[in-house]
Amino acid sequence: MTTGHLARVLCLLPLALANLAAADDHDNGVRHYLSLGTSLAVGIQPGADGANRLTDEGYADQLHDIVARDYRKLKLTKLGCPGETTVSMIGGGRCDYEEGSQLAQAVEFLHAHKNKVAIVTIDMGVNDVLSANCIDVVTGNTDVACLFNAFNELSNNLITIMAALTQAAHPDTKFVAMNYYNTFLAFWFTGPSGQMLAYQSRDLANILNYDVLGGVYAAFGMPVADISVAFDSNNFGTNAATGLPQNVFNICIYTWMCTPSPVGPNIHANRLGYGVIAATIAATL
Repeated sequence: MTTGHLARVLCLLPLALANLAAADDHDNGVRHYLSLGTSLAVGIQPGADGANRLTDEGYADQLHDIVARDYRKLKLTKLGCPGETTVSMIGGGRCDYEEGSQLAQAVEFLHAHKNKVAIVTIDMGVNDVLSANCIDVVTGNTDVACLFNAFNELSNNLITIMAALTQAAHPDTKFVAMNYYNTFLAFWFTGPSGQMLAYQSRDLANILNYDVLGGVYAAFGMPVADISVAFDSNNFGTNAATGLPQNVFNICIYTWMCTPSPVGPNIHANRLGYGVIAATIAATL
């Protein structure tokens, strides 16, 4: 299968999953867990050749296993899209959805299943920042004006997304959002400029996580699973076993960022990291 064909399959999968889920309305007692967002929401990980692949080890899969005992016949539907930004989530263009975009598909799902949707999780925003290319990973320099423009656009778009989702959802549906771990910490290993970038990224990640994402989600009364804290992202204290900063050590343990080529470096969580995310969301629920 060519790279182009694989990308097409990855984009078509959310639509197929959504169509399969729609058939469950006639099954008495079926409840739904809807996972929305980026590649993290569908459990993407790199394969042995470094190519990203869909897995059943993502945070949504592991969260489903954790909470399934509390819900009879809980069915997981993953509508997340690799590389999704708030712009493409609203307007479409990255993955194929019958309704044209992930947001429109999610709204249709919420209307179709009404009070049978027990849980909705969402991760959104990191690709807006990464795709803005405001940070030079070679020099460690950050274009602050560029970054804050990206933050502003992200905030406005996320308000549109959350308004549409909450209006479509049943009042009993539980929403949980999440913030992000900091992959820029892995540049610690590239030398002085990388270590400078790692230190700078702490403050920038906090603005994204708590001011931008946290501000929007708070406006909608939505709880946020603090993945930044779960990964200890702000802790530059020394890990006694390795001599590395604790947050740098954690990003290596929980993601593929420190894995040699061709598998890494890769921003996605590994099974262990996805498990930490799932446990944090479960505790927030």
